[in-house]
Amino acid sequence: MSAKPEVGLVREASRQIVAGGSAGLVEICLMHPLDVVKTRFQIQRCATDPNSYKSLGDSFRMIFQVEGLFGFYKGILPPILAETPKRAVKFFTFEQYKKLLGYVSLSPALTFTIAGLGSGLTEAIIVNPFEVVKVGLQANRNTFAEQPSTMGYARQIIKKEGWGLQGLNKGLTATLGRHGVFNMVYFGFYYNVKNMIPVNKDPTLEFLRKFGIGLLSGTIASVINIPFDVAKSRIQGPQPVPGEIKYRTCFKTMATVYQEEGILALYKGLLPKIMRLGPGGAVMLLVYEYTYSWLQENW
Repeated sequence: MSAKPEVGLVREASRQIVAGGSAGLVEICLMHPLDVVKTRFQIQRCATDPNSYKSLGDSFRMIFQVEGLFGFYKGILPPILAETPKRAVKFFTFEQYKKLLGYVSLSPALTFTIAGLGSGLTEAIIVNPFEVVKVGLQANRNTFAEQPSTMGYARQIIKKEGWGLQGLNKGLTATLGRHGVFNMVYFGFYYNVKNMIPVNKDPTLEFLRKFGIGLLSGTIASVINIPFDVAKSRIQGPQPVPGEIKYRTCFKTMATVYQEEGILALYKGLLPKIMRLGPGGAVMLLVYEYTYSWLQENW
């Protein structure tokens, strides 16, 4: 008697995981070059640094001239390995937290927001080791052929610093803040606004309605969470003085950046981040929804 509901739950979870993983894979393949540029801006400390980029266009030009086309895809293997399970976790846990919160008398608006926060915190714990490797590889300005392999660099970190909060899991608190805040705003805004704007019968206009709301969701979430992102990049990236750890904890790093470089330094890399996670956020939501709908009909 209980077998049928159990099979139904497993199938439903499988659909959510497959749709979420597909969304992550598509988004990372399209948007990774902007993530490389964003990280480079966040780890440069002052305009007098001879390696600093003068503008977004200058960063694209310099990376291409010095490191070649593949320079834009540095550190892509960790997110490819991580993004599929990460986005699967993102959407699956969002759906599960949303279901659990259905047993509590909360408004739909609050349910979407809290479920988003929960999914972000869960996602952060899983993805943080991959982020440490990715940021280290993206910070490397040698040509693509000269940089260490993903597994080789991960082994270097583990050998020198171990698995803990100073090694492969450094910057965990900043990653928790980054993902928790982002998903809270991203899912909360998207589903609440989508429910307020009527569905359009025309498929093209309905696609544009969802894409526009997704674009705004990713953009607003990026603007709100970027100080956590800057702190994460500083903690996980190369330190100003080799062998001396300057950036250790999330809020202390934010305070140091603010005191030494001003409030705008906490928003470094905002433009490439918005350029990536605005349309990228819309792409993820749409790929998830359309893949999930297809799986419901065919599986």
